[in-house]
Amino acid sequence: MATYLLAATPVHGHVSPVLRVGAHLVERGHRVVMLTGSRFEAAVTARGLEFEPLSGRADFDDRDQDAYLPDRHSHTGLQRVQYEIRSIFVETIPDQARSMRALIGRLDPDAILVDGAFAGVAPFLSAAGTDPATASRPPILALGVTPLSQSSRMLAPFGMAMFPAKNRLEQLRYRMLGAVARRVLFRSTQQAARKRVAEAGGVLRGFVMDSSRHYDSFLQTGPEGLEYPRPDLGENTVFVGVLPQESADITEPAWWGDLDGGRPVIHVTQGTIDNGDFDRLVRPTFEALRDLDCIVVATTGGREVDALGELPDNARAASYLSYADLLPRASIVITNGGYGGVQAALAHGVPVIVAGTTEEKPEVAARVQWSGAGINLRTGTPTPEQIRGAVRSILESTKYTHAARMLADQAAAHNTLAEIETEIRLAHLAYRATTR
Repeated sequence: MATYLLAATPVHGHVSPVLRVGAHLVERGHRVVMLTGSRFEAAVTARGLEFEPLSGRADFDDRDQDAYLPDRHSHTGLQRVQYEIRSIFVETIPDQARSMRALIGRLDPDAILVDGAFAGVAPFLSAAGTDPATASRPPILALGVTPLSQSSRMLAPFGMAMFPAKNRLEQLRYRMLGAVARRVLFRSTQQAARKRVAEAGGVLRGFVMDSSRHYDSFLQTGPEGLEYPRPDLGENTVFVGVLPQESADITEPAWWGDLDGGRPVIHVTQGTIDNGDFDRLVRPTFEALRDLDCIVVATTGGREVDALGELPDNARAASYLSYADLLPRASIVITNGGYGGVQAALAHGVPVIVAGTTEEKPEVAARVQWSGAGINLRTGTPTPEQIRGAVRSILESTKYTHAARMLADQAAAHNTLAEIETEIRLAHLAYRATTR
């Protein structure tokens, strides 16, 4: 039996994938300790992992944005992106690192797995390098739970949501954009990250938005065809496929049989966090499709269904539904671009319509468009006309479903949890062989 330490930024989309891996490792007989926010304690212990809370500023509740992002409405565009990155991922580094250091000393873990944005391990990566054979700390692996943020001569800086370069001129343009991003646009964020890593006892390696190369292994989730090709991909980067959906003990609603009536089933969701205002996506979808011969299925991400108001005749709603049961029945998924939900849809061969403009969602939307497996609406507040047009385009053409099914085939080629376990075990064995 090995002892593994897992850590995740206390945001649902970061915790859930790491927790899924942890539950698998527990089932395989390992001791697994997970470090994350206090609000996830019950979810962690229910899956058999030991729970350890983050401390100080690092322990926030992602459901209460007014508490941990109090000034978000004072910023727009790139300024808001930088504010969110600094508040969630940079200013929390010292407290994350302090919690991590204490647990490493107490547990002596065989390996550490963090979500790819958990920057609290940056001081440990800088202190010992990235070769487990010479490291004085356990191997540190990361799970990519967002689109891959790794620089390349073929790509614009992450966050600009631009397709890969098609020629040398575009490569030159992207190189210039990269220099501007590092030296001007994200200069203050880079300076803040350098300061916080130093405060935690380390030295920041490279650009703050390009940390994936510095882990012993970076395990990127998602079908390979959803990610941009990189001829200069980091040697430590391994594609592991799509994490399987957990079985959910959710009672089927009384209307569940309506989904088997032969009409297209169109699922719309704003996820579990960005669901405070259903006028952004869910209600416009109801309006767009009320006269279409289909069934519209909405989930409220934990809110009461009554918050949606009166539903059109062809709409159904639930607080939560089992994706393992819903997605095989779906023809289209309309989403604000959460990476986990998009992966789940594509793993079932379901084309996606994305309407997202915050966090990494524009990058998700751009990759969906580039892959051909869906439509990018390029806004977080689409009109009913935009939604209706996108739905008709997908229903009236086979190309989107064909592309989505190609990605589903790629996902099915992986045994994702087993592959992740193998990567962790190999890193663990290499580490223990050098510490005997």
